Amino acid sequence: MAAGGAADAQARFGHSVKGLLTDKVTSCGTDVIALTKQVLKGSRSAESLRKMAIITTHLQYQQEAIQKNVEQSSNLQDQLSHLLK
Repeated sequence: MAAGGAADAQARFGHSVKGLLTDKVTSCGTDVIALTKQVLKGSRSAESLRKMAIITTHLQYQQEAIQKNVEQSSNLQDQLSHLLK
């Protein structure tokens, strides 16, 4: 009977350890999924920042072109003013 009791205790211990390991594996799996989501989110953020940098560059080019057109417009207004005098 003592051998049966020891075997029973060992089986319960084995189930307990398996349960703990299963919980730990599940927890680690959940952590890996959360980490993966954060990495993907960071990748998307980096991609968004890259797109914003490109848009900023294009806006700077457009601003420079507008500035040149304004300067040319001022020059044309001055020339027109002199011609009408």
